[in-house]
Amino acid sequence: MQQDHGRPHGPAPAPGGGAVDPAGPGERAVTADRWSLVAVAGLLSFVVMLDMNIVNVALPDLSRDLRVSVASAQWAALGYQLPVVALLLPAGRWLDQVGTRPALLTAVGGFALGSAAAAASPWAAALIAARLLQGVFGAVLFVLMPVLAARSVRPELRGRAMSVTATLGPLGAVAGPAVGGLLLDHLGWRAIFLVKLPVCAAALLIAHRYAPRGGALRRPDRAALADAALIGAAVTALLLALTLAPGHPGWLLLAGLAVPPAVRWGRGPGAQPVLQVLRSSRTAGVHGAVLAVAAAFAAMRYLLALHLQRDEAVSATATGLTLLCFPLAMGLAGPLGGRLADRFGAGRVAVTGAGLTALGLLLLPLDTHWSLPGLAWRLALAGSGMGLYGGPVQNLVMSAAPPGRLATAGSAVQLARNLGFTLGPALATAVWGLAGSDTAGIRAGLGTAAGAACLAVGLLALHRRRGPAPAPA
Repeated sequence: MQQDHGRPHGPAPAPGGGAVDPAGPGERAVTADRWSLVAVAGLLSFVVMLDMNIVNVALPDLSRDLRVSVASAQWAALGYQLPVVALLLPAGRWLDQVGTRPALLTAVGGFALGSAAAAASPWAAALIAARLLQGVFGAVLFVLMPVLAARSVRPELRGRAMSVTATLGPLGAVAGPAVGGLLLDHLGWRAIFLVKLPVCAAALLIAHRYAPRGGALRRPDRAALADAALIGAAVTALLLALTLAPGHPGWLLLAGLAVPPAVRWGRGPGAQPVLQVLRSSRTAGVHGAVLAVAAAFAAMRYLLALHLQRDEAVSATATGLTLLCFPLAMGLAGPLGGRLADRFGAGRVAVTGAGLTALGLLLLPLDTHWSLPGLAWRLALAGSGMGLYGGPVQNLVMSAAPPGRLATAGSAVQLARNLGFTLGPALATAVWGLAGSDTAGIRAGLGTAAGAACLAVGLLALHRRRGPAPAPA
């Protein structure tokens, strides 16, 4: 780990056009590279993504110990996921108006408090309430982590900093079930919530020492809360619709119910800063690519895990080790992607990485024998591409953000990524069901995932061809 020193720098233009805020409101500009804060951003990105999946393996134990149905216990997971998705955009607007240091300390402290309360919950209602609290502060951390990484280093090192959060975050999502299963078998379900406390404590200590002082907090306004309710209603309706499709005739009705709150939000004042950022930075296509790659990854992981164990009679251990090739390759390629982006440009590396991911996913359905070694090298190819792509694509968005809108830009890309992770498995289930629950179904689902990755390649190539947005005056 590099030490916290570097050449003094001011608010230099970001590579590729646009400008990135050197500091938050009321803060002193950072005059030295603070890699310790980049490490904090990476670890917290891992933790908040870990919480998206780690509880799923404990649902039977939660149902038994708290004496509720499995459906009720499912809200221990949904109680975290829904606030995260609903609050990402309002959190971005709020973070553009407050100081980074107090926001970081408050969010980490609140997330740790929610984790401790979840571990100590004596009944299901208390657990769900604690998870809702975690989700609120988790949404702030999701948006704040790339902002913290961007503001902690010089512009010419921003690709490497972005690769830390962009790599460790998805790795946390992948590691959730494995870490949760290990803790569940040896320490019980309460350890699933306690395991994050040491990371939060270390983050608080490092942030208290190294985060630039200045700035203050302010209460979110009522408009932000209304925006969160509208976004949450739209996402919930869409997720339920895709979960029911195609076996239930009411799925189209549920999908239609997602439209009114989405339209109302889009016409309201809360949507205007987000839409303005997308227009002025010309990154709408990049956000679409982020959503497509995340959905492709989540759909692929879900389909292969289910098919190998249920239809091919592969053991859970062998399935897990095979699927592990993707995150291992991603983790190895992530730091390389950041260095290549700083040297050759984020756009070129992002297109190359997305192309490798699409190629790996396109090759998956061609393995007619479903041999584990054959799947493993294809997954490693796709994972290495996602590792190369993650940091550069996030750098594209953050570098093009208008002054004073860094957190808003970060919240939009985080929403796109989380929507992809959330909707990918539901979309794969719908395609599989339409094509038939056999080999044709799994190939159709994997083909859809590959198609989404190919769409991302096209969107990123188009963005690179158009060129960056003009730097604001």
